[in-house]
Amino acid sequence: MTAQLIDGTAIAQKVRDEVKEKVAKRIAEGKSQPGLATVLVGDRIDSATYVNMKQKACAELGMASFHHPVPADVTQEDLEKLVRELNDDPKVNGILVQLPLPDHLDEERILRLINLEKDVDGFSPINLGRLAQKGREPLFVPCTPYGCIYLLKEAGVKIAGANAVVLGRSNIVGMPAALLLIKENATVTVVHSKTKDIPAVLREADIVIAAIGRTQMVRGDWLKPGVAVIDVGINGIPMLNEDGTPVISKKTGKPRQKLVGDVNFDEAKEVASFITPVPGGVGPMTIAMLMANTLRAAEIQDK
Repeated sequence: MTAQLIDGTAIAQKVRDEVKEKVAKRIAEGKSQPGLATVLVGDRIDSATYVNMKQKACAELGMASFHHPVPADVTQEDLEKLVRELNDDPKVNGILVQLPLPDHLDEERILRLINLEKDVDGFSPINLGRLAQKGREPLFVPCTPYGCIYLLKEAGVKIAGANAVVLGRSNIVGMPAALLLIKENATVTVVHSKTKDIPAVLREADIVIAAIGRTQMVRGDWLKPGVAVIDVGINGIPMLNEDGTPVISKKTGKPRQKLVGDVNFDEAKEVASFITPVPGGVGPMTIAMLMANTLRAAEIQDK
């Protein structure tokens, strides 16, 4: 068996096209342009890259983007003041504080401070609490888990009644992904560092969402034939020449790296029925869902 690839790039583009059309329609109707404020603390290259991608997506979809770079040594008081100002700014529909924050800052306190109607990352304890409760819905679902479920549905994977395993229990991906699967009527197991015999647990799964942050941890013989695999992991490993030596970048003179997931793709694709590649799987969906959430925020604030 060779798994069918779930093309996150193509599916994300479909979401973005729908958002762009709706944004153009609301502006033509005389309504406000949706606006996303991004807050970047410090100069981490990966965080700056992510923020730049979000700003670029806003421009492509006709949304306003308000970027706020903040020095790494910003005080808790000053960062809280900025968030309050963005809460009060009517042009800002969504607020995204890029994580992680430096250790001296209280991340949880900052996230709690974001106005619930502007919490487009879906990280507010209230939004996550609503996600966990039967009969209640959050205003916003965290973007990456939201994208994972969307990919499964677009691929035609039956979620209701399935045995689903989520690897990882982070507040950003693992826990909300498990809660979303439960809302879709799957039977869910969350695997973590204290789980006994992880391969045995995975072999019972019809759906696997891997978000544990360990390079190519999930092997092909850990998987049940026909499983659907969503790989959230983004890990760098050295690129090698045929003789096993590192590939050296002509530009930087340093060893080149390639991105891989938490799943051993080459092994898993021979067992699974569906699988997301890395890159080109979940990654593009995260930004697409952020754009969808920002549009939703503008619609909520219209009322």
